[in-house]
Amino acid sequence: MPRPPSPGGTASGTASGTASGTASGDGVTLRTDAIRRHDPNLRALTSDNFSGAHPEVLAALHLANGGHQPAYGADSYTADLDGVFRRHFGPHAQVFPVFNGPGANVVALQAVTDRWGAVVCTQEAHLNEDEGGAPEHIGGLKLLGLPSRDGKLTRESVGEAVRAAGDMHSAAPQALSLAQSTELGTCYTVEELRDLTAHAHAHGLAVHLDGARLANAAVSLGVPLAACTADVGIDVLSFGGTKNGLLFGECVVVLDDSRVRGVPHLRKRSTHLASKMRFLSVQFEALLAGDLWRRNAAHANAMAGRLSVLLSRSAGVAVSRPVEANAVFVTLPREVLTRLLDRYTFYVHDEETGEVRLMCSFDTTEEDVDAFAAAVAREAARS
Repeated sequence: MPRPPSPGGTASGTASGTASGTASGDGVTLRTDAIRRHDPNLRALTSDNFSGAHPEVLAALHLANGGHQPAYGADSYTADLDGVFRRHFGPHAQVFPVFNGPGANVVALQAVTDRWGAVVCTQEAHLNEDEGGAPEHIGGLKLLGLPSRDGKLTRESVGEAVRAAGDMHSAAPQALSLAQSTELGTCYTVEELRDLTAHAHAHGLAVHLDGARLANAAVSLGVPLAACTADVGIDVLSFGGTKNGLLFGECVVVLDDSRVRGVPHLRKRSTHLASKMRFLSVQFEALLAGDLWRRNAAHANAMAGRLSVLLSRSAGVAVSRPVEANAVFVTLPREVLTRLLDRYTFYVHDEETGEVRLMCSFDTTEEDVDAFAAAVAREAARS
């Protein structure tokens, strides 16, 4: 997928000396010699990674700061994290924080495959297209990317992949990796997940879920997090936080330890064991102890729905894929696309068709959406 250019513009009100602020709620003044180097008013629909951290997450980080805590996950916050996750993923969930999404995927998939194993996924899977070869280089994994419709696999395609690799001359499929929501913004239904998981298990495959945007999918489906993970037979989950308001961090969540092996050791040798793990763990407590995960995802989804409706009203603009989470895919006339790229950044998913991907975040506003839709409408009217 082509990468966007860097956003233009300079920071307004950039300090030339020390910036300072006041921490929320405790009257402590925080001093820093760092300089603000971005315009805090700059908005983009390029990626939900562009957004900052939710204020409640930043407050949790401040809460966890100060004093000394044991390192490498022996701290009080990490000790309680299994309990936090078990309220959402069932009584057997085991949680292992890592730094990022590729790290979560690599650790999780190593834990369900042998050295000669392969992972079945879609061709456009993040681990196949956008992780820089990390699954192959670090995990030693063979990825079997399959064509999909709107980012979703079927039991037939999974069965064909297993049958096609049926002897020692091929890497043996040992895991199925699904994304929820998918890279194309769609969501597997609970029934689809249950059917695919049962089918994979019947073929001897463990099932991994890349849940970078699992919160958005669960909100879209109107179900608890467990309904599309533990309850449908997912064995191991990469649970996303960064795209839903965290500063950094994801988690490997083991749901069936009879199929998942050695995560603590794999995390360490994959360089994802954080020394000050309390700062990873407390963010997930902020996200999951209450309903922040749901509030953030619901807002992002709502903004995507609003954006898709507004864009569909412009001449020559078509919503090209189902809008089921916080992603909107649209096709734009070439001249409209060219002019918009002079002023906005977004991913061009398919240059030949003019299909672009627009992402909404927990902090996307109605004003952001309306302003971009109005700009599209103006450019479309010129064409």
